[in-house]
Amino acid sequence: MSQSVSLTFPDDSVRSFAAGTTGRDVAESISKSLAKKAVAIAIDGTVRDLSDPVTDGRIEIITRTDDRALELIRHDAAHVMAEAVQELWPGTQVTIGPVIENGFYYDFAKNEPFTPDDLPVIEKKMREIIQRNAPFTKQIWSRDKAKEVFAAKGERYKGELVDAIPEGQDLKIYYQGDWFDLCRGPHMASTGQIGTAFKLMKVAGAYWRGDSNNPMLTRIYGTAFAEQADLDNYLHILAEAEKRDHRRLGREMDLFHFQEEGPGVVFWHGKGWRLFQTLVSYMRRRLEGDYQEVNAPQVLDKSLWETSGHWGWYRDNMFKVTVAGDDTDDDRVFALKPMNCPGHIQIFKHGLKSYRELPIRLAEFGAVHRYEPSGALHGLMRVRGFTQDDAHIFCTDEQMAAECLKINDLILSVYEDFGFKEIVVKLSTRPDKRVGSDELWDRAESVMMDVLKTIEAQSEGRIKTGILPGEGAFYGPKFEYTLKDAIGREWQCGTTQVDFNLPERFGAFYIDQHSEKTQPVMIHRAICGSMERFLGILIENFAGHMPLWVSPLQVVVATITSEADAYGEEVAEALRDAGLTVETDFRNEKINYKIREHSVTKVPVIIVCGKKEAEERSVNIRRLGSQAQTSMSLDEAIASLALEATAPDILRKRAARRAKAA
Repeated sequence: MSQSVSLTFPDDSVRSFAAGTTGRDVAESISKSLAKKAVAIAIDGTVRDLSDPVTDGRIEIITRTDDRALELIRHDAAHVMAEAVQELWPGTQVTIGPVIENGFYYDFAKNEPFTPDDLPVIEKKMREIIQRNAPFTKQIWSRDKAKEVFAAKGERYKGELVDAIPEGQDLKIYYQGDWFDLCRGPHMASTGQIGTAFKLMKVAGAYWRGDSNNPMLTRIYGTAFAEQADLDNYLHILAEAEKRDHRRLGREMDLFHFQEEGPGVVFWHGKGWRLFQTLVSYMRRRLEGDYQEVNAPQVLDKSLWETSGHWGWYRDNMFKVTVAGDDTDDDRVFALKPMNCPGHIQIFKHGLKSYRELPIRLAEFGAVHRYEPSGALHGLMRVRGFTQDDAHIFCTDEQMAAECLKINDLILSVYEDFGFKEIVVKLSTRPDKRVGSDELWDRAESVMMDVLKTIEAQSEGRIKTGILPGEGAFYGPKFEYTLKDAIGREWQCGTTQVDFNLPERFGAFYIDQHSEKTQPVMIHRAICGSMERFLGILIENFAGHMPLWVSPLQVVVATITSEADAYGEEVAEALRDAGLTVETDFRNEKINYKIREHSVTKVPVIIVCGKKEAEERSVNIRRLGSQAQTSMSLDEAIASLALEATAPDILRKRAARRAKAA
């Protein structure tokens, strides 16, 4: 047996330690202050308890400021919450308590379910336990001992968990003072290292092991951070996100609704459909001159999906239709398309194509349908029927880099027009399971890596870039575009994907300069992705305060007195003639009531007209979210609002024409 252990440190220095040396011993050998800050170690990337003996490998000492410590903080907080609950309500059984995204939870079996009023009480007890600073210690128990001890405590759920652990696998028991639980670990050194930046968030019901045939348990959710400022920021984002929830704003603004008879599909109201069409019209203008807009069928025979591979890979997520007609030839199986690419290949293949015609760019605002579990549906963000701003570029290998850069410029320009300036572009490389030769992957990844470097250089640091190893599609590498909204949330929207698979499966080709049949490179690209989801992001980003050029209703003309109604109608007509969407409010109500009502529906501009304005041919303008009033002449107001209501792409074209004329 080896008497020493060889450890490689982050600076690549190598040191030997006696067998049995713990992570804490190693930290202390470096400095007492490091040992005091340490919460765990990592050997070859695997996080372990600080008290574990080290083994040969590359070691890292994890302190509380390390990103990896956050999961430990949350894991330990879950254990402390369970201890607090059992101290406060003896006899309550603890079941499982994992770390999840942004926090943790624990499921409890209690005769009377917990209520939100219990959460502050539990939090107070948790702070007491953390203050005790009890060490986390680990023991290895036999299966029989574990079952006997938990049975004696009345913890029957723990007994079931013990039974579920495979034979031969260690049963780890973690103590914090006298309290203990079955756990895989690792944990930090003591409860005091959790800190006080935690909060219990909500109470929910949960079936044991997720099975509705099992007893209902009570789940308590919590979150924890290394620093109070991080917790405060997270809670602020949650509060902002709740205020900005597009589903609530959709109701207030009368944009859309959902109902059980059409689960996962949107019922667009008049204003909402106008908003949708504004986005489509904008995107359509951005494609002019470069793309051919096409439209492929909604329903296609399953044979096409078998050829594309979707029937084998994606069938459970496809909506299928069986037609049984009088003619046996009509006994066929069809599917609603879940994506547009197979249809676009059929359009490309129709007629012989020459290399001189490439690149050919086909775009479609295609309605697609994908089955999503009912529990995953979430307003506009996760639906079963949506519209993709999809495009496919068929080009030569030599044109691939230029096309990817052209797509990048378009994507970034679109995002900037909507006010998104913080963008991250990441290259997803080859996954383990993939199609195509290594030579094809080498070529595609090399080209896209060069494009990524160009994107970074051209942005002069404004655009962040990165690599996602192994995250590419099975048919080729891809760029993923992530944007950050007004409250710091990140949304992955645009993609650019190189595809070796579909052109080969469908036998797509063009005639090259040597009169040979050559398979084209196929590039999939989306900018908004799902138009519905992108609108949901916009609504939440702007909290319903849409820019004037996007807003489905831009102006309400409201009168103070009936004497001004005729002038109010004249103002409204003049604004409509200037291209704005306008409604009038001539009801016999107080003007402040009208303003409050239209502010709730997020109308960006309210023009108030009274007897004075009618006599002076002026208007009084109120902006959404502001108490200020601006008085100006009617002509001046029309010119100003018409300019503001003009989309950025149109303004750029006007500026370019003026510059050319000059």
